[in-house]
Amino acid sequence: MSLRVAHVTTFYPPHNFGGDGIGIQRLVRALARRGIHNTVILDTDAFTQLSSRAPDPAPTEDNVEVIHLSSSLPRLSLLAVQQLGRPVAHSARLRELLAPGRFDIVHFHNVSLIGGPAVWSYGDALKLDFAHEHWLVCPSHVLWRHGRELCTGRECLRCQLNHRRPPQLWRHTSLLERHGRSVDAFVAMSEFSRAKHREFGFPFEMDVLPYFLPEEVAAPSPPRPQERPYFLFVGRLERIKGLDDVIPLLREFPEADLLVAGTGEHESALRELGRDLPNVQFLGRVSEDALRGLYAHCEALVVPSICFETFGIILIEAFRAGAPVIARRIGPFPEIVEASGAGELFGTADELRAALRRALSQADRRARRSAAGRAAFAERWSERAVLPRYFELAARTARRRGKPELAARIETAAHGAPRG
Repeated sequence: MSLRVAHVTTFYPPHNFGGDGIGIQRLVRALARRGIHNTVILDTDAFTQLSSRAPDPAPTEDNVEVIHLSSSLPRLSLLAVQQLGRPVAHSARLRELLAPGRFDIVHFHNVSLIGGPAVWSYGDALKLDFAHEHWLVCPSHVLWRHGRELCTGRECLRCQLNHRRPPQLWRHTSLLERHGRSVDAFVAMSEFSRAKHREFGFPFEMDVLPYFLPEEVAAPSPPRPQERPYFLFVGRLERIKGLDDVIPLLREFPEADLLVAGTGEHESALRELGRDLPNVQFLGRVSEDALRGLYAHCEALVVPSICFETFGIILIEAFRAGAPVIARRIGPFPEIVEASGAGELFGTADELRAALRRALSQADRRARRSAAGRAAFAERWSERAVLPRYFELAARTARRRGKPELAARIETAAHGAPRG
């Protein structure tokens, strides 16, 4: 009998903003290719209330069912979950969907606006919670205190007000601890994120399972997008992504361009910052095929985020395409860059300036780092490398919970060959 897996999430493509939703989709698709049936339970209210655009059409995929939840009073529904830490408008429907016996495994992915911690208690499946953000320990999810600095200690009430979010009542109760006991394994996306959760008092142990990407099908190298050398930035245009520190330096590199792939609420300020710099180009939203070409031919991917991220999917996207990385020395980036041997880190403007100069002047170094990145990706962050770790974690957790039959079925599924 095939495994039945549910994914409960606030965001899932195309109702999605950042990399966490795409990471969830990659896990769903990897399991589906191995004949495992996936049911994605998604609250679309969060996307529709926070987005200024309609979602793209969703594809129909084998072994993937997507169930959309929405409320006639979306703002009130979202506020109730945010304040109470439990589903209100969708409580009965979620209990029905997650009823005992319906699923073998339930994955919870950032349930902040679909059910809060209380949804962890629904059903009797094996339960894994994936910490795609720092929501478990931070009301603003990103450990960015007062909207202006890294969080090094709790000032949550003032911080929520500065983020223009109502303080969450449930965080002043034992709700997380009580319902967290229903979760069989909490999963961090990096060693850094696991340590940060521990530092901020998260009361449960965490396993580490990084994001992964499918290996690229052998194909001709994508065409070079332009003749001039260029650096690349990929991501949402928000202040915490640190691009404000990069754009001014392009005055010193008239021989190269900075291509910016992405959109976001900080875009107008960034465009103004680069208004008189013809070598800074804003590309907007870029298709996956176009992004492959941008990665493949850039001098380096620049990752200047100034906040504590949980991982950094764009780094492994770059490694897969053979692009070196220049990343800020913060959060999980040092462990990823140092493990790859495919880039360098910076902490100051002078270090960034020197790294950009080396990237332009040392072609042999780029070739070595390109090869190192591809090798590290295949060994550490490819679907082929990470998915066995997922199955091992799930089987070990099932045995610990006293479900040896489920553990055996998980191990059987782990040996299934992917299709397509």
